[in-house]
Amino acid sequence: MAKILLIEDEEPIRRVMVRILQDENATYEVTEAHDGSKGLSALKKNDFDLVLCDIKMPKKDGIEVLQETRNQNIHVPFIMLTGHGNVDTAVEAMKLGAHDFIPKPPDLNRLLTAVRNALEIKSLKKENTALKKKIAKRHTIIGDAASIKKVHELIDKVAPTDARVLITGENGTGKELVAHNLHQKSHRSKAPFVEVNCAAIPSELIESELFGHLKGAFTSAVKDRPGKFEAANGGTLFLDEIADMSLAAQAKVLRALQEHKVQRVGSDKDIAVEVRVIAATNKNLKEEIEAGRFREDLFHRLAVIIIDVPPLSKRKSDIPMLINHFSKNLVEEQGIELKSFDVEAIELLKAYPWSGNVRELRNVVERLLILGDNPVSVENIKQFAPK
Repeated sequence: MAKILLIEDEEPIRRVMVRILQDENATYEVTEAHDGSKGLSALKKNDFDLVLCDIKMPKKDGIEVLQETRNQNIHVPFIMLTGHGNVDTAVEAMKLGAHDFIPKPPDLNRLLTAVRNALEIKSLKKENTALKKKIAKRHTIIGDAASIKKVHELIDKVAPTDARVLITGENGTGKELVAHNLHQKSHRSKAPFVEVNCAAIPSELIESELFGHLKGAFTSAVKDRPGKFEAANGGTLFLDEIADMSLAAQAKVLRALQEHKVQRVGSDKDIAVEVRVIAATNKNLKEEIEAGRFREDLFHRLAVIIIDVPPLSKRKSDIPMLINHFSKNLVEEQGIELKSFDVEAIELLKAYPWSGNVRELRNVVERLLILGDNPVSVENIKQFAPK
């Protein structure tokens, strides 16, 4: 049930508006306040989904109520009610963050449309906030080992800057989690985070993927298409498995980093881009440079800061915490039954080499939750965990 606070000093107007709202939708719960002070007091004590607030009132006017709610971080949409001659004040309220304003006496359709729109936008914002929290939770780096604490410390120091970061580590260690955390803790967090898996894109298509192309640039280019650099403009571009990128593409990436410009395939026109680039690899780039497979100048451009993510074999004390984390996530995501793990079972899992690192551990936990007993036993581990 949507809770609406109506702040209006004229009793006949309040009576009309309450009747309009409740006749339209019996699920609107309307609370009345006959001046600004009482309205502000109600806002401090209760959670409302929407405020309908007159501008000209005794004690506190509508502008003051709106300002004080914003100063106190009370985030609720306001629809301002304005009499004749108060349009300029209503526009001022819009600049302060009011959702809309309605002339008095209110037109029935205008009022109901404004209320529905404001409640819908609030609902969308709430869903968006929940989704962001869910995404942030998915990218949490779990662990208390000294090596993973060092990773956390580096992220906290580097994230607020625009320094380029090269993330190194074996497959499955969670390099993409580090990239996401760098973005989420940066001033670019509200801008796009665009990920490119360089190993998954054929060499003949990687330039088009990164820089875009014009219609007719090649056989399958049926229309103009922006690349990932443009898509990430103002935000973060994560180049995963960058060692698998062709030398030709590397040269263009180097130019983009140096000049902050890209050219679409088939075009000679420069497009300005402002992007923070984070790269990752599971290979030794110095060995790749010596073998002639990676440009040394690009390496130095990318590796301003190097964050090395430790393998699971070097942080086995984190395995119980990771098991608990994965179990809870799998229960939430897939509806799998939550199961506990015998102490002996956990110790046996800690003894495994984990060549696939954290990613392999997650897969094993999922398998054990589906196929194992409750609690998961040593016998289950021997049957369903890696040999």
